[in-house]
Amino acid sequence: MAAGTFLAILNSNKKTNALTANVILARTKSYCFTPNTVKSNNLYSRINAVGDLRCGVDPVLQQWVQEGRHVNELQLQRIIRDLRARRRYSHALEVCKWMSNSDLEFSSSDCAVQLDLIGRVHGLMSAKSFFSSMRDQEKTVKTYGALLNCYVREGLLDESLSLMKKMREMGFLSSPLNYNDLMCLYTNTGQLEKVPDVLLEMKRNGVSPDKFSYRICINSYGARADINSMEKVLQEMKSHRHLKMDWVTYSTVANHYIKAGLKEKALYYLKKCEKNVGKDAVGYSHLISFYASLGNKDEMKRLWDLQKAKCRKQINRDYITMLGSLVKLGELEETEKLLEEWELCCKTFDFRVPNVLLIGYCQKGLIEKAEAKLQDIIKRRKTATPNSWSIIAAGYLNKNNMERAFECFKEALAAQAQNRDWRPKASLISSILSWLGENGEVEDAEAFVKLLITKVPPNREMYHALLKAYIRNGKEVEGLLQCMKDYKIDEDEETMKILSLRRQNS
Repeated sequence: MAAGTFLAILNSNKKTNALTANVILARTKSYCFTPNTVKSNNLYSRINAVGDLRCGVDPVLQQWVQEGRHVNELQLQRIIRDLRARRRYSHALEVCKWMSNSDLEFSSSDCAVQLDLIGRVHGLMSAKSFFSSMRDQEKTVKTYGALLNCYVREGLLDESLSLMKKMREMGFLSSPLNYNDLMCLYTNTGQLEKVPDVLLEMKRNGVSPDKFSYRICINSYGARADINSMEKVLQEMKSHRHLKMDWVTYSTVANHYIKAGLKEKALYYLKKCEKNVGKDAVGYSHLISFYASLGNKDEMKRLWDLQKAKCRKQINRDYITMLGSLVKLGELEETEKLLEEWELCCKTFDFRVPNVLLIGYCQKGLIEKAEAKLQDIIKRRKTATPNSWSIIAAGYLNKNNMERAFECFKEALAAQAQNRDWRPKASLISSILSWLGENGEVEDAEAFVKLLITKVPPNREMYHALLKAYIRNGKEVEGLLQCMKDYKIDEDEETMKILSLRRQNS
């Protein structure tokens, strides 16, 4: 009811030049692949083609079976593992449920994976409910571990400790995995000083720490600038021959040396990192970022060339790292050249890549150049993402060009269908709303709020902007005040100050 009232108020002004609902809806249409769309002979290829998470993959599985094709546990487990790795949790859960409801064998490991996915997709309460519904024989060390992981992900320390106590009583704490979960929880809740105690408890209980255990502990000391203790844990880790030292551990150590200003030690471990990186493109990206932090462009370029030579291909993520590193050093001309290289070789246009250059321009105050670059990309029939326009809007805001900031942010809101997960920055919204309330036309304020509520629930700031605009232009505000009440938004001191302007303007 309140939402309808709010929109009715905004629509009451016939001069409003906002995008119509039909235009907005037209921009938000998405395409779902159906089983009839893709006729691949590979089940994973068919499932992968369902790119929109709002579209289910169950019909794909049903179609596969109806075609008389075979499916087995290992095949589905691999598909689930890959979908999880790509954060397509809802699709992974669908495959998991389909597997559990089929005649295929569903192991305790599969059950643990399903529990984890339920927690990710539907939340902790659903995960707890699923765990409670399990038969006793299904409540194994793996399913208990999956439930613990759900608690850890939610940052629930007391519940995690209580569950670990129960697992200890049941003899389920025989591997480092659950201890690692607890160390991660202490890290994520800012209790870094407790991490080493967990590592010590592991060893006392006869559980051998793995490389993740040591890495978490190394990071806990490094984050607290306790370099001596960090080095001791590193040496202890090295003393275990069964633990292979990898580039991730060395990069973690190097990162803390860089932050501590210990350049020589950082360089030593960066070289150790490079020796262990092999053909891992992610490792090269980390190295490039670290050398950017040290201001060493020559090493950045050397590693970029080495990455090209050793890795099969460079993907968008790799270009984002190198472009960002060049921007960090203020090398905009080289950034432009590298972006041109990417545009020639990229197979899928990802706006996050040119966005790096747009940010670089804006940081240097070259906002007009950034907007011109974006317009040039759009002319080549590339639909901009909302974040691209938001970057330009923030640039104009920093130069106090509110008119252009407002226009660019409207473009961002209009382009939101290109990235449904995009959330506009609160500071940018506040600045534009404040400017509209103080200086904007009523029609502009209404149109902007109408667009804004497609991404952000109505709030006091929106009403204040509209109230100011209405009062400046002699419009009645009773409808807006009633709408605030409908949304249970109380009138505060600022509201009273705004309303007092009516007497001054009368």
